[in-house]
Amino acid sequence: MSEPTALRARAGTLRGAVPGWLGRSLRAARAPFPRAAAVRGALAVSVPLMVGLLTGHPVAGVVVGLGGLWAVGQDSAAPYKARALRIAALGGSAAVGLLAGATALRYGDAVVIAALLAVAGLVSGWVSVGGPLASVAGMHLLLGATVGTGIPVPGPWWAGPLELLAGALFALTLTCLPWLWRRHSPEREAVIAVFDAAERALSRAGTSGATEARARMTLALNTAQDLLAVHSSRKHAERPTSIGGLITAFRASVQLVEAVTALMVEGRPLPPAVVRVPSLLAARVVPPVRAGRPAPDASGPVPDREPEPPFTADTPGLRALAEVYRAPGRSLTLLPDPPAYAGPRLADRLRFALLLGGCTLAAAVVAYLLHGPRGYWLPMTVAFLYKPDLGPVFGRALNRCLGTVAGVGMVAVVAWLVTDQWALTLVAAVFGAVMAAGVRYHYALSTFGLTVIVFVFIDFLGDDRQLLPSRVLETVIAAALVLTAHFLTRPDSWRVRAELRVAAADRAWRRYDRRAPAASPDERHQLRRTAYRRLAEARQALDTAGAEPHRDPDRFPVLERRVARAEQGCDAITAYVVAGGRR
Repeated sequence: MSEPTALRARAGTLRGAVPGWLGRSLRAARAPFPRAAAVRGALAVSVPLMVGLLTGHPVAGVVVGLGGLWAVGQDSAAPYKARALRIAALGGSAAVGLLAGATALRYGDAVVIAALLAVAGLVSGWVSVGGPLASVAGMHLLLGATVGTGIPVPGPWWAGPLELLAGALFALTLTCLPWLWRRHSPEREAVIAVFDAAERALSRAGTSGATEARARMTLALNTAQDLLAVHSSRKHAERPTSIGGLITAFRASVQLVEAVTALMVEGRPLPPAVVRVPSLLAARVVPPVRAGRPAPDASGPVPDREPEPPFTADTPGLRALAEVYRAPGRSLTLLPDPPAYAGPRLADRLRFALLLGGCTLAAAVVAYLLHGPRGYWLPMTVAFLYKPDLGPVFGRALNRCLGTVAGVGMVAVVAWLVTDQWALTLVAAVFGAVMAAGVRYHYALSTFGLTVIVFVFIDFLGDDRQLLPSRVLETVIAAALVLTAHFLTRPDSWRVRAELRVAAADRAWRRYDRRAPAASPDERHQLRRTAYRRLAEARQALDTAGAEPHRDPDRFPVLERRVARAEQGCDAITAYVVAGGRR
């Protein structure tokens, strides 16, 4: 056996020895390197520190840098409006939490501080289950309170909250500055990604990778729909603006995806002339980004007749693709409406509020026993960890511990090599970039960067460096508290959620099966979009549930087979309708 073959065999043996749920917890996301996010992370952390050194107010620089750090940690590739709202909610709630925590630290004793953190945990838990924006606001309310009770901020009572808010606003400025010259680029890139995914799917038709390619095409279309739905679609749809043009391109992509799905059901490899069609369509229908001005027609003068496709349309799928090529978006008024959000039940709000409040109180008590009144790390780690809406709790706890251990090891190297505070600002810039990039790749990587930045903050505050190694122990204790609360009270929560999502996907595809053959084009596409979205949500819920330790491992293959059958049913009815099937 050759050496490469032996290495692959050993790697396969090792993967087989690792439980599936553990492997999923450690798996990194596949995404291009986020250069812009890395630059924002470097600047949002290091610039406030440099200004603090120049002005002789290093503590204020740390607080401003902390606000910037939290803001870039919650940034995303969403439209600028959504990102601005997210960072603004984060900054405002964190400032309120810091004000409450600092007040308790100045005028209260250990009992008052513990009570304040417990109340902050209750409020955070109650708010957090209200949706994505509420989740960010609730978590940072608790984070602000933990920092306020653990780090004395000099100056008047209002200084710390304003400095934290200023850091978030600085990061918001860095995030939204490109809006001036590429206002709708996130939406445009999402729409183009649908055409790219359709081309990849066509290239894999008739191969073993067809199913995965179709799933990625669905995810790309879901993302484009969500990003465009942030805008008031009905206001923009018929206007000659960039968003109006992107909505038109979205409609064309909906029709394109239907035709591509039918071709993949036909199951034969396609010639290059067919595979290139999505790129040709994108060049014609996706408008360029023009900030504040109407987008010119990318296709130039209106042709005298419909363009003929560069292939022979001799099957139902190819005929549907030819129709989209000739007149993309014709007779379709479908708008990218967002999926309806079902609000949380009162019992779920109350349960999570009590659990998070109890975990925060326990963390505050343990932190006081370990460090006295300044043990902010432990309750802060609880605030970061106990976020079931952000993924499996076990995976977050495991990766938080791994990232903290690696970060403390890097801190030892940095402390040995670097002592000058100006040099430490450069260290903060480097690991601010690591943290911001890690948010897109892996939670352990973002925690690694965060741990090193905290070391820089501690040095600027003049705090005791000897406390840093104990952060590993405190992180493990926080993880143990959160996991105990989570698995004792509702160990099967993710399995139950996955079963509910699979049931919703079943209902959606059966509704599509019943109604699509007799439906209008708009209604048919809406039914299909809903069915495939529910299937994608079921897949994601199963993937997330599979990353938690579970007592019934045989249950997940059954649910996965149900989703696979539903996907095959959706594909079959799509091909049937495209072929002209009617009931």
